[in-house]
Amino acid sequence: MKHHRSLDKELLPLKDLFAEEAKRIGFSFCGFARNEPLENLRPFYTDFIQRKGHAGLTYLESSLEKRLNPGLVLEGTKSVIALLMNYFPHETIPADDNLIIAKYAYGSDYHRIMRQKMELLVNFLKTQADDVKAKAFVDSGTVLEKIWAQRCGVGWQGKNTLIINKTAGSFFFIGIIFTNLELIPDSPETDHCNGCRKCAEACPAGALDNPYQLNIKRCISYYTIEKKEEIPGFLKGKLNNRIFGCDICQDVCPYNRLSTPHTEPGFVIMPELAGRRKSDWIKLTPSLFDRLFANTAVARTGYVHFMKTIRFNSGQE
Repeated sequence: MKHHRSLDKELLPLKDLFAEEAKRIGFSFCGFARNEPLENLRPFYTDFIQRKGHAGLTYLESSLEKRLNPGLVLEGTKSVIALLMNYFPHETIPADDNLIIAKYAYGSDYHRIMRQKMELLVNFLKTQADDVKAKAFVDSGTVLEKIWAQRCGVGWQGKNTLIINKTAGSFFFIGIIFTNLELIPDSPETDHCNGCRKCAEACPAGALDNPYQLNIKRCISYYTIEKKEEIPGFLKGKLNNRIFGCDICQDVCPYNRLSTPHTEPGFVIMPELAGRRKSDWIKLTPSLFDRLFANTAVARTGYVHFMKTIRFNSGQE
């Protein structure tokens, strides 16, 4: 019978074992931070909510206390673990005579794939010691994933507001684990954007005019994914043929020259999707939408809104 260790300093080497297991499962980067309340961020988020910067995304204003203090989400949290999973594709959807879907949505819904892998890591932690508590999060409204990713040292939140890894770019999904294990923290990552403004200059809607802050009300991804009402007129001619998500600010980032293709079978683009062109998208039927996007991130936007975006790009609305 396996002898479990107690929650003391004997556990410190577990950090290395965990990182090896994370890599084996398919994560590219893994970092650790000591749990400390994020009180320094309270003024920013309070002001952000008061001035309606969240643009109606109610999950951004709910549970502020929990987002600032992981201990309110998982009692006894001592460490935070951040994980990055690569989704940079082997091939991209051709841009010529086409409408474009963001790279993160090429394959199966990353929420399902990430959660399965994160649960494997939670179970791994629980087999390594007695009395382990651990909870995994993927796109949870009660966790500030990018803040913790930077504190864990796996990247920094760039001027495009996305996590950028200095050696591998920004095409990554973020997973976070809270645990009551006391693990050796890594050094937080520092900012490496320096004087670069390529993302802000490339954004056709001006959503990044203030570095490190996204103007959600001008973001292409917001209107093609989240906002189900009519796309505002100021975006006429500015969607750059995007029909779900964007990627423009990532495509121009110098650090994404270092991106390498992922190794996750679930993220591989379907040949039928890669082969479509603008005329095919305009004729998309509800049944084909369901077949193409079943179990993908695109399904959440729905056929009706998806077609509104297609027609807007094609000058039909």
